[in-house]
Amino acid sequence: MKILVINTGSSSLKYQLIDMTNEAVLAKGLCDRIGIANSVLKHSKDGSDQVVIEKDLPDHKVAIQEVVNVLVDEKLGVIASMDEIAAVGHRVVHGGEKFHDSVIINDEVMKAIKDCIELAPLHNPPNIIGIEACQQIMPNTPMIAVFDTAFHQTMPTHAFLYALPYEIYEKYGVRKYGFHGTSHKYVAQRAAAVLNKPIEELRLVSCHLGNGASVCAIKYGKSVETSMGFTPLAGLAMGTRCGTLDPAVISYLMEKEKMSVKDVNDYLNKKSGVLGISGVSSDFRDIQAAAESGNERAMLAMDIFCYRVKKYIGEYSAVMGGVDAIIFTAGIGENNGLIREKVLEGLEFLGVGVDSKLNEVKGKETDVSTPDAKVRTLVIPTNEELAIARESIKLLK
Repeated sequence: MKILVINTGSSSLKYQLIDMTNEAVLAKGLCDRIGIANSVLKHSKDGSDQVVIEKDLPDHKVAIQEVVNVLVDEKLGVIASMDEIAAVGHRVVHGGEKFHDSVIINDEVMKAIKDCIELAPLHNPPNIIGIEACQQIMPNTPMIAVFDTAFHQTMPTHAFLYALPYEIYEKYGVRKYGFHGTSHKYVAQRAAAVLNKPIEELRLVSCHLGNGASVCAIKYGKSVETSMGFTPLAGLAMGTRCGTLDPAVISYLMEKEKMSVKDVNDYLNKKSGVLGISGVSSDFRDIQAAAESGNERAMLAMDIFCYRVKKYIGEYSAVMGGVDAIIFTAGIGENNGLIREKVLEGLEFLGVGVDSKLNEVKGKETDVSTPDAKVRTLVIPTNEELAIARESIKLLK
């Protein structure tokens, strides 16, 4: 049974075709610069070299059609016809309080996803465009929605509610939602397998550290706290996002810098974070290189990032009454041993112990703990596409 996984952005579309009999990736690729000049489709199959196809992609429907064309192409394709695809799994960023799990998409589900646009104006519209484009091209194929927010719907009310007048929550749904749920859930399940223990017996802190970053407290298989909030802006200092700050800073900036609501939103989302602190880049590889050459602001950006991750690990260990393992995942978490080392430095009192040699690992599932560590430190590459495909199969069955 084959599942096509679609992850749609405002001007991009990532895809994977996965054979769920053995969870092998048959083909994967990226449609880039959709609706922009010089658009391309980058495609590879069965682990072979990537092929770059220059193609005019004026909108997402055309992009989806080109994905279909390349998947069934005589030379580049991996299937004889689209009839071989059992379902299409779509990443949807925001499901609000309506969805506690993945769902098969129907008219009612589509309306609910559209109702969440005001909660995720940058993310849900392109997700919807991707779904509608697939529905038009593959009208008889089941469409599955897998929500970034669904995993966090197990947070208790005292964890997700802000200390605002209660009617604001009732009227507008203003609360903590959390994101990266598909990733946190996947790596938690892998951690249980690595530790050879039932997930129902484990207290885990999952650190999804990429350009967007969040930390999640997972107690006995359920999310009980997470660092992102009403939007993905809260929590850690990220690539270009400021993370949590005193809300009075916003009105102060608007007054001093004569900013509009849109101006201040762009400032906090696109010009802040480690980019704003370092003045170098939003990419940690560039920041680390600058820090190693003596750039003090780059050093400061790394220190602030690591300090905040450390704070959340401490907080969430307290929330769960202890911790059995700390997980590092996503681009930075999987590949940057120095960041992992700086985050965990000083947490020996929790029972953390890291083997410096093992911690040099990049992108490979590894327990990097010392033999006597009471709290295990795990590097686990995330695989959101496989997680979406598994959710899709579960619903079909």
